[in-house]
Amino acid sequence: MNDATSRYPHLFQPLDLGFTSLKNRILMGSMHTGLEEEKDGFHRMAEYYGQRAAGGVGLIVTGGVAPNRAGWVAPFSLRLHSSTQLPNHRLITDRVHNEGGKICMQILHSGRYGYHPLCVAPSRLKAPVNRFRPWALSEKGIRSTIDDFTQCALLARESGYDGVEVMGSEGYLINEFIAQKTNKREDDWGGSFENRIRFPLEIVRSIREKAGQDFIIIYRLSMLDLVKDGSTWDEVVLLAKEIEKVGATIINTGIGWHEARVPTIATMVPRAGFTWVTKRMMGEVNIPLVTTNRINMPEVAEKALAEGCADMVSMARPFLADPDWVVKAATGRDAEINTCIGCNQACLDHIFKRKSATCLVNPRACRETEIPFTPAEITKKVAVVGAGPAGMACAVTAAARGHQVTLFEANDQLGGQFLLARNIPGKDEFSETLRYYRHEIERHGVDLRIGYRATKDDLSDYDEIVMASGVVPRNVSIPGAELNHVVLYSDVLTGAETVGDRVAVIGAGGIGFDMAAFLLHQESNQDPISEFLSEWGVDREYTQRGGLRVPLIPAAPREVHLFQRKKTKPGANLGKTTGWIHRLELKKNGVKFWTGVEYLSIDENGLWISQNNEDRLVAVDSIVICAGQESELSLANELEEAGIAYHIIGGAKEAAELDAQRAIAQGTEVADSL
Repeated sequence: MNDATSRYPHLFQPLDLGFTSLKNRILMGSMHTGLEEEKDGFHRMAEYYGQRAAGGVGLIVTGGVAPNRAGWVAPFSLRLHSSTQLPNHRLITDRVHNEGGKICMQILHSGRYGYHPLCVAPSRLKAPVNRFRPWALSEKGIRSTIDDFTQCALLARESGYDGVEVMGSEGYLINEFIAQKTNKREDDWGGSFENRIRFPLEIVRSIREKAGQDFIIIYRLSMLDLVKDGSTWDEVVLLAKEIEKVGATIINTGIGWHEARVPTIATMVPRAGFTWVTKRMMGEVNIPLVTTNRINMPEVAEKALAEGCADMVSMARPFLADPDWVVKAATGRDAEINTCIGCNQACLDHIFKRKSATCLVNPRACRETEIPFTPAEITKKVAVVGAGPAGMACAVTAAARGHQVTLFEANDQLGGQFLLARNIPGKDEFSETLRYYRHEIERHGVDLRIGYRATKDDLSDYDEIVMASGVVPRNVSIPGAELNHVVLYSDVLTGAETVGDRVAVIGAGGIGFDMAAFLLHQESNQDPISEFLSEWGVDREYTQRGGLRVPLIPAAPREVHLFQRKKTKPGANLGKTTGWIHRLELKKNGVKFWTGVEYLSIDENGLWISQNNEDRLVAVDSIVICAGQESELSLANELEEAGIAYHIIGGAKEAAELDAQRAIAQGTEVADSL
């Protein structure tokens, strides 16, 4: 028995599908990367998927491909409808097969989520997350759409894909037919549940009949809609059984619609927080089931399989973070895994901005052809000052390329702002990034000078100097800001300062929101998954449609006020896909938002402000300053005065709106240039 099968016996067990087999139980889940619409995107996707296949994943599923124009996610997004497109797709399939991998193409019809005027749905009901009202499909349109799904699958087979995934979840077109929430039809495609599921059944049946028996068909089943008037559990089970009958090979789990007001993949969701849903389905069907959402490390995946939650695990973003996730787990190198922290910042947020995805912790993701890793031609002595995210990324990358690197850190711990971020409730995954860099610093032989404040003289003997000296919190010039009950956010997060029961937070940017969440957090002995589900109104017993229940929110431990000078919506610059979560979380806990304020003064009674030309006192016990940061440039200025050249990265280069993605990317790019 090799190391992988002894430590993770379920994860690395092959899976027999009858006509073919998978070498392990790991599926790289579908995720749109934006490369689908980029110039030369297929060459870039071939490299992207090829590296993950080389890394050992058992089965890959591509990002969604529309079967027709109405199914576009947005105008001119990827669709497969003609044999003239096959050479492009063969670039991907050939590369994956040459690496010993298998790959399925996801067929996704966006339905009423399509961000264009041609979008269609079973009924003319506009999605709350879309400005376009869909057209209701006619009987002829339904039949034509089924044919388009089938033709798309046949073209996928011809282009070398091992199978397709039919996207039937997340509130897209197929899901819209299934749920009474969105299907108000009165013909044979609406009304009873048996009528509403005709659409997915006809699609899968047609694909199986036309594509043959030796072709993988994954059906992505919405096992938990998390919307009002979604499916009941009995309906979900019935659909799964019928999907099996019409020829599906595998059923994959879908969790939540895009319009659902429950987080499903953000970092605050506990690891494996929804595997219980798939476990409920185990034994109801005889084909393999895949569980998903917030599975990011081997022990989490193994536990889900060992506890009978599923036959396979799906991970999407973890393969952005580390293409070699599987081979590292298989060879006992778990500590080398660059863990997905679930932030969405560089992947999903980018997609919603119509940019190509990448990864906060792995800037090479989806840019493999643009910034390939290359060994250094000449070994240099490199000094990196500051061991925050930017400095650690730079030091590790430079050392991995073959340079002799010294990393100076004035504090007694590595991590910079990540040391603070990991203390925020729901951001404990940041500890994984710190673990990864600590391990890589040691593995690549970086000379670490911890608790050592570098001077100009210390840097005189280096070929290259990189300043990653980070930031310091910005103070405020408000009369009374020197009083003892006025504290900086950094001191509160480290425990150096404590606060009272009524707190004013000055600054409603990302740090202000994090501070409010920190102040509202309460330690609990409850299982993290049960606590999360309870607070967000998810019914683990599935007694209501959509799996929803009334949230049970404990009384807030503090009264918190969040202030900003701007009149705009608080948290306007938070992430596109996570900002709503943070705003809703604070609102549920009774946080009072104050916008368009002028700070007048602070006294022992609280904070005096002016709002709408009215002066008033907000009575609080403590005031926390989250008014931004300033670059720490004292050493950089000394180098500048001495005429010593240096590179500058991270917060030292740009302190506004701390951005770990930008910091790690800059550290990597500078190291690549040395």
